[in-house]
Amino acid sequence: MGIRDARIDAYIAKSAEFAKPILCHLREVVHAACPEVEETMKRSFPHFLYKGMLCSMAAFKEHCAFGFWKGALVVGDDGKAEGAMGTFGRITKIADLPSKKVLTGYIKAAMKLNDEGVKTPGRIKSKQPKEVVVPDDLASMLRANKKALATFEKLSPSHKREYIEWITEAKTEATRSRRLQTALEWMAEGKPRNWKYMSR
Repeated sequence: MGIRDARIDAYIAKSAEFAKPILCHLREVVHAACPEVEETMKRSFPHFLYKGMLCSMAAFKEHCAFGFWKGALVVGDDGKAEGAMGTFGRITKIADLPSKKVLTGYIKAAMKLNDEGVKTPGRIKSKQPKEVVVPDDLASMLRANKKALATFEKLSPSHKREYIEWITEAKTEATRSRRLQTALEWMAEGKPRNWKYMSR
């Protein structure tokens, strides 16, 4: 029996209207093809586990993405991920995905790779941890707020990067300024960037 994660229900509920049926469809196809699948949230979007990473899905403003952890080994040249995260490119409707039968075949193939312990080709883990570079404006604001600074210093490198990327990816100065203020408030309350999606 698979394990469902309430954070994924919340993720789907908060997604754009066009994305909800796509995410629900993908979720059900994965569970039907792999009854032992476990759900989790990683990097703030849904992942499916079966003897390791199996696949993941995500919703954006105008498209969804779905991909296999060992995509190249699962779909070969059939993938069309150019310009988008995932194995099947930009998904704006269920019809953009392979049929349920084909998708099920891919999921079974991904499961078989995990059963056999096949490693993802070309994934070499660096022994050196990736350095966390704090932008000047965030560093300055943290120095002025002891509670926020204490939280930031306790965060893992990946959680620090989640805050930093959220701030630096802002397209306008106004958005960046708002995100800085929100980040500071959340950190002053001891919260990581994706606290809303974490189980209580």
